[in-house]
Amino acid sequence: MTRILLAALSATLALLGLFAAPARAVGVDDLLPVDQAYVLSAKAVSRERVEFTWTIAPGYYLYRHRFSVQPVDSAFKSNPLQLPAGEKHHDQFFGDVETYRHSVTAVQTGATANDASAVTFKVKYQGCADVGVCYPPQTRTLTVAMPTLAGGTSAPNRVSAFGAAAPSGGVGTALTDALPLPEDEAFKFEAIANSSSELLVRFTPAPGYYLYRDKTSFRLKAGDGVVLGAPRWPLGQQHRDEHFGDVVVFFNLVEIPLPVQRSNTAAQKIALEATFQGCQDNGLCYPPMTRAVDVELPAGSGAVAGAAAPNADTRFGAEAPATEAATITLFVALVWALFGGLILNLMPCVLPVLSFKALALAESNERGRARAHALWYAAGVLVSFAAVGMLVLALRGAGQALGWGFQLQQPAVVGSLSLLMFAIGLSLSGVVHFGAGMAGVGQHLASKSGPAGDFFTGVLAVVVASPCTAPFMGAALGYAFTAPAALALLVFLALGFGLALPFLLIGFVPTLAARLPRPGAWMDTLKSWLAFPMYLTAIWLAWVFGKQRGLDALALLLVGLLLLAMGLWWFERQRYLEGAIKKSLAWIFVALALASLVGALRLPNTTAATAATEGSVPYSAAKLAGLRAAGRPVFVDMTADWCITCKVNEKAVLNTESFRKLLADTHTTYMIGDWTNQDPEISAFLDQYHSPGVPLYVVFPANGGPGVKLPQLLSDRIVRDALDAAK
Repeated sequence: MTRILLAALSATLALLGLFAAPARAVGVDDLLPVDQAYVLSAKAVSRERVEFTWTIAPGYYLYRHRFSVQPVDSAFKSNPLQLPAGEKHHDQFFGDVETYRHSVTAVQTGATANDASAVTFKVKYQGCADVGVCYPPQTRTLTVAMPTLAGGTSAPNRVSAFGAAAPSGGVGTALTDALPLPEDEAFKFEAIANSSSELLVRFTPAPGYYLYRDKTSFRLKAGDGVVLGAPRWPLGQQHRDEHFGDVVVFFNLVEIPLPVQRSNTAAQKIALEATFQGCQDNGLCYPPMTRAVDVELPAGSGAVAGAAAPNADTRFGAEAPATEAATITLFVALVWALFGGLILNLMPCVLPVLSFKALALAESNERGRARAHALWYAAGVLVSFAAVGMLVLALRGAGQALGWGFQLQQPAVVGSLSLLMFAIGLSLSGVVHFGAGMAGVGQHLASKSGPAGDFFTGVLAVVVASPCTAPFMGAALGYAFTAPAALALLVFLALGFGLALPFLLIGFVPTLAARLPRPGAWMDTLKSWLAFPMYLTAIWLAWVFGKQRGLDALALLLVGLLLLAMGLWWFERQRYLEGAIKKSLAWIFVALALASLVGALRLPNTTAATAATEGSVPYSAAKLAGLRAAGRPVFVDMTADWCITCKVNEKAVLNTESFRKLLADTHTTYMIGDWTNQDPEISAFLDQYHSPGVPLYVVFPANGGPGVKLPQLLSDRIVRDALDAAK
């Protein structure tokens, strides 16, 4: 019986506790209006001391560093605001801060003018709910009656901000005395088909609520052969936002025409998904919301210019640079690809391979042989570009975010290329001469190459060209990665044709071929000199391998290079001697070299996190969002150790004292994303900006506006102009 009575008493006390305890917010729908969450009152203790008190509801808190009290006029000469110590708290956006719960009193001391009976103060503060939703910064204007000069005859005067002082700093209809509406009532979202080539999207904010234009994005969840185009926003309302600065918002119904591009013209049902964010005027800000609707799309052609990538986010007013590649036509993409491939011949990653091909053409006295060299080389280039293009498009279609140069993210490929380049260098140095028996891997690779060797050289040129990106290539590849497969393949072939064009011209234009020097003894000397760019390329690839796998793996790869040199040297030494056993020793050395590479790949990855450049932070989407929410300009640098263009920009611009000073002067955060190895988060960022690979440079302004995509080749002026605008 005693246990029963105790249990009943406990249950009764628990019920009483439930009824007595103030309600806590457990979700957005339960949030209190800001003036109920934080009840502000003020009293003048004397003409020299005014106290401002906030009564804070359970489950809510205020930031210490967000308080501010300022007299509106000269009737009160104030001292610095006095605040008690708060509870220490690590905040996602503000870092290490202090917060207040339950209640807090701020003391404002100073001197009141003799002829003033009341003083008006502007009070600012900001707080959050424990459910993870923060109210925007609040501003209240309070008029506080001051005690008479006679003193002691008047009780301290108290003014309540709730229901007495109108909030300031907003546009539209203030409804802070109303409970926040549920998300689907505060912001209604609809979409219909205007025609076979255009959707009409409609947002309807409730009275007293507004929608951010540049915090809105669309994507297609389902749609066969349908691609979203650039939206056409109507004029919005300029609004000064405490979080994002000067932004464009919509307080009333807004309709946005959204073009679509179609490769499938049959009638179908598509699923459109919208992600957006909005706020209650002078009240809470809702977290980003996502809604999806089905739209019946009628049959028709529907092709439009300006389409974005399939199923990619299109951020209105924020990502204009990201759609640059998608807005060009097929003809422009092909022309840019042709010029990009042509310029690629001048890049340092391609020159070592092309050097010995030029030597082979110089040795060709007969016009027919020169044509054969050029045709087989061009065939190797075109086939390789087509293969790379089809592989990238197939893997991207399967959900893999791959881009230009993806093969160098694979340590096995990098290590194999290092061995191959070293072997070619040894051949050019005369350590070994590949004969007819080696035709399967490129007969006479260095000079008198036959069809297999010419074709192999074209393949090799494409493989080693991937670390470099030339002007015009970015937009062309961006188009290819978003276009239908057949059109994308044409772009890749145009790139290959541009890379092979110089040798085709030499092979087919007699006047150009006639300008080549006559064969002679000088060619043996030149051949020996051309070995050194090959060795340098092998060293660079070994360095990249070490960056990917660690020092132990690099050491094992270097052992493999030594064994390869020993094997090829011994092979050449025994070429004309009898004895199969002695000759087989060369192949044993070559096999051991390959085994060293395999062993290096099997070692545990010991690479530490890449050391950040002085003054930089590693890239993360969450960190970027936090910096933007805090109003910091951000310079995002997506790079990789195997990216030659990236290293050129770092040497010329990004690793200089002037750039570091520019970052400090503009208060810009320098954020680096290392894509040397595959990284899904960086791949997603590249996809968002329709970048086929690295380098990618995006500058985000302090006011929360759209990111600005910079050219792939940087200069001091380009970076300075971008950061000056961003601050």
